[in-house]
Amino acid sequence: MGCLIALIALFSPRFALFLVWLFSDLLSRAFDGWVVPVLGFLLLPWTTLVYVLLYSSENRVEGFEWFLVALAFLIDIGAYGGGRRARRDR
Repeated sequence: MGCLIALIALFSPRFALFLVWLFSDLLSRAFDGWVVPVLGFLLLPWTTLVYVLLYSSENRVEGFEWFLVALAFLIDIGAYGGGRRARRDR
């Protein structure tokens, strides 16, 4: 299932998060409540997806895994910046 989620995430991280929520308990293990996952789904889907998948390995994120979460955060922020620039150029 992991490879299928990774393939789907390349096209839509929000759909991949939805599938993770629907078919596994990874979101509930990574987060205590429902507010942070919903905000992550809406605002930072790559960051939330990477955090959830890395958290599931040992029930914590540490070391190099934080670099991957930060990289996903930069991808999310870059998507917002790229969208703003595209709207400005029209």
